[in-house]
Amino acid sequence: MSGTPDVSVVVAVYNTMPYLTECLESLVGQSIGRDRLEIVAVDDGSTDDSGRELDRFAERYPGTVKVIHQANSGGPAAPSNRALDVATGRYVYFVGSDDHLGPQALERMVACADEQGSDVVVGKMVGTNGRYVHQALYKKNDPDVRLVGSALPWTLANTKLFRRELVERHKMRFPEHLPVGSDQPFTIEACVRARKISVVADYTCYYAVKRGDAGNITYRADHLARLRCTAEIMDFTAGLLEPGPERDAVLRRHFTWELAKLVQHDFPALDRPLQREICEGIGRLADAYFTDGIRDAMDVKRRVRICLARAGAIEELCEAITSEKANGAPPFVVEGERAYARYPGFRDPRIGLADRCFELVKEAVPGRLAKGTELLASGWEQEGDRISYTASVRVPVLGDVDGAVLRLVQGAMPATADKAGARKLAAGTGLPEPRGTFTTALADDGDATVLHARVPLEGRTAKLGVRVYLDVAGSTYEIPVRGKGKPMPLARQWGAYEDPYRVSALVNPKGRVVIDTAPMFSPKRSLPSRLRAALVRGSKRK
Repeated sequence: MSGTPDVSVVVAVYNTMPYLTECLESLVGQSIGRDRLEIVAVDDGSTDDSGRELDRFAERYPGTVKVIHQANSGGPAAPSNRALDVATGRYVYFVGSDDHLGPQALERMVACADEQGSDVVVGKMVGTNGRYVHQALYKKNDPDVRLVGSALPWTLANTKLFRRELVERHKMRFPEHLPVGSDQPFTIEACVRARKISVVADYTCYYAVKRGDAGNITYRADHLARLRCTAEIMDFTAGLLEPGPERDAVLRRHFTWELAKLVQHDFPALDRPLQREICEGIGRLADAYFTDGIRDAMDVKRRVRICLARAGAIEELCEAITSEKANGAPPFVVEGERAYARYPGFRDPRIGLADRCFELVKEAVPGRLAKGTELLASGWEQEGDRISYTASVRVPVLGDVDGAVLRLVQGAMPATADKAGARKLAAGTGLPEPRGTFTTALADDGDATVLHARVPLEGRTAKLGVRVYLDVAGSTYEIPVRGKGKPMPLARQWGAYEDPYRVSALVNPKGRVVIDTAPMFSPKRSLPSRLRAALVRGSKRK
């Protein structure tokens, strides 16, 4: 290679065989061409064959692959810094040595940076082997994104293209004392200082691999290490950004992800001193940075856990975690236009948390309603040739629920509602007047409302979904009633003797209750149409 390469790819390596081979193959095979590419790989004291594999590639591609061997430093920061010291490309790109790139990744990102004048380019990433990668940023190509108003704060890994002049001008390096998350301060500072940040979303540039041995460093760190690293990252961010929307946009991510993960399913099993230390650490960060804007932007489950931890309410925090894991989300308490999740600690004067901690604010309500709405009992009431469907349905809502009704609706729920199991109706959606009688009562356990409904059947031939309609926090929700495992009433005949119909209740493959009505066999119906018409004419002559 002669002249300055377009891009230097930095690979920090520690015991990543056999994944390392695929990583290196994906780099030397880039469509940008090896004459425009420099690969700087630093072996951080590997004890497997990683060092020998690097040397093999350096021998095969002497003008492209540079290898540095050093004693183990304990993390990816030191080898990444060592590589930055010798990198010469116009841009620098970081890749995990157990991950790999799409063949056109570097060519597309460099072209984007040159065309747009970008200091940072984010190429689309996907996870493999079950590794989670946030996808919201990759909905479309975007020449200019910022930390505010985009999903950029949720993608703070250093697996991006950076203009090296920006990195060197601000003497940006990775903090070598952080065992996990050492790439975040580097990425955050680059994004804060960048003139322009662009996104390449129409091509998968990066494949993030979850190793079969769970050896990725992110999956190895313990609770206190993660807490200390997160605290340092948040303090570093606060030093870069003044209080306001941009700082909130970044720190919201840390409350929602890094800190909330410290108080999830494994928290109740920790020793009490460790639980206390975690809560004290979260409390210190919440006192400093947990603004009303961050609080209201978080989902209620994680918001409540952060608030309980901040208050030092360890017993209530453990109960909130274990009860939700065992029984699902708690019921809502509806009061006029507001609704609250009744987690432990709600309106507990000993803890003193504000109602706003428990309020549903921009909340994804449909899934919570769907999981808690289920059939308790059902049957038929028949008067002459008319019939009604009766049902008692448990709904996970308390308080002002007098407007809850049950409807029998023809047509399937839209497929977009399948994941949540329910849907929020658009404002102004016209609904027919409910028919039937409806009463509500508190469930025996006090954790839900039971809707008792009696709805007359009107259609003669139809499949009708059984759905509850409920107002929560100013919005109307449509909730299919689940009946899996519940006994269904026996089918009934209804209608006039000469025009009988059969009605049955069943559970469809999605676990939802459906009413099916269809005509039954009758002598009159079994005759050919011409003969039926002749009989009718004959009866009229008489």
